[in-house]
Amino acid sequence: MPFPAFSLPEADRYVLRNATLPAVAIDGFAGPLGREGLIDADILIANGMIEAVLPAGTVPQDLPAADLDGGMAWPCFADMHTHLDKGHIWDRRPNPTGDFFGALDAVRTDRETCWSAADVRTRMEFSLKTAYAHGTGLIRTHLDSLPPQHRISFEVFAELRDAWRDRIALQAVALFPLDMITDEAFFGDLTDVVASHGGLLGGVTYLMPDLEAHLDKLFRTASERGLDIDLHVDETQDHEVLTLKTIAEAKIRNGFEGAVTVGHCCSLARQNDDLAKATIDVVAKAGLSVVSLPMCNMYLQDRAPNRTPRYRGVTLFHELAAAGIATAISSDNTRDPFYAYGDLDPVEVFREGVRILHLDHPLDEAARVVTRTPADILGRADYGRIAAGLPADLVLFSARRWSEFLSRPQADRIVVRNGKGIDRSLPDYRDLDPLMKD
Repeated sequence: MPFPAFSLPEADRYVLRNATLPAVAIDGFAGPLGREGLIDADILIANGMIEAVLPAGTVPQDLPAADLDGGMAWPCFADMHTHLDKGHIWDRRPNPTGDFFGALDAVRTDRETCWSAADVRTRMEFSLKTAYAHGTGLIRTHLDSLPPQHRISFEVFAELRDAWRDRIALQAVALFPLDMITDEAFFGDLTDVVASHGGLLGGVTYLMPDLEAHLDKLFRTASERGLDIDLHVDETQDHEVLTLKTIAEAKIRNGFEGAVTVGHCCSLARQNDDLAKATIDVVAKAGLSVVSLPMCNMYLQDRAPNRTPRYRGVTLFHELAAAGIATAISSDNTRDPFYAYGDLDPVEVFREGVRILHLDHPLDEAARVVTRTPADILGRADYGRIAAGLPADLVLFSARRWSEFLSRPQADRIVVRNGKGIDRSLPDYRDLDPLMKD
């Protein structure tokens, strides 16, 4: 029966037979490993939970079943670096130059003009509907936190986190220029807001006076308030900008015990081999986690009028991973001045990431970058993997092998939550039309 014409069994206990699974996203499987890191398995589901993952053909034949005929089954995705508050403003605030500074100007204007609680809520909820339909179960979003927006957006975020808690687990990071940390009134209020809403401290680092002192204050404050940190770092092709090493050294110097994530780190790829290795070594020593945003970085970086880009705009992903550093990829921006496209679809992010970052040849562990690793970085080991005892939150595909998976957008996928298929209808862009008037 052609995929996805079959229907999931209505029974409380049933089997997904003849599935192909990426082994890197599976825990507790005792069967043989196949080619390119794929395994053949049956998934036993009971009362919305995964009861067992067993070698294909070993589950009793008398149970209700759906036969995937070799189609892939993945855990729901973890999208660990997004900007839900910026999403879908392109139609009213495009970026005429398509570069980083054009994006900054356009977003600043839109934020100051349009970002009421109602506007932010409508666009964020639209994005969540989209992500949910694509099969995402865990999202971390950065929220623009220049005053007074920090109080507006974090309040909206808290409401949506509660409303969506049974569909998508949400985390939020305060995003602000790090030099504003010297504004005691603002930074104190921001920290109170972040702490009261269970968020993270973030910021944007770049070459600035007293960077070390600013970082020391950030780490001290995070330690005192029990907050983790997630920073935007070196989002440039300028080889003279390299704050990544300074951040790692600050974490070590301050004895910070919380989790620290750094995103982008584009300029690392513009360093000579010796400086790049020295930086990676201290990042590994500090225990930082790194997330690359390949679609957005390739869109923005090294862009100039009437000139073909020379650089891909991404970090030294393979070298960081080889050093034992936790590495992942994510969506970043969606239909806003920083990235004109996207749909918060981790399958698209994965497909493009494989191409841009050469995550293939081999592909054995590639699936981890949108499943297990980002979930672990976000401190949610109950997401991003398939294992007995976890909810039956799965994404089912017709593709049986990597070449099939990476050659089509997998628009016919089935998303399973708590053992039941969901309605995968995407929200209509027309729903946002009332907001698109400046």
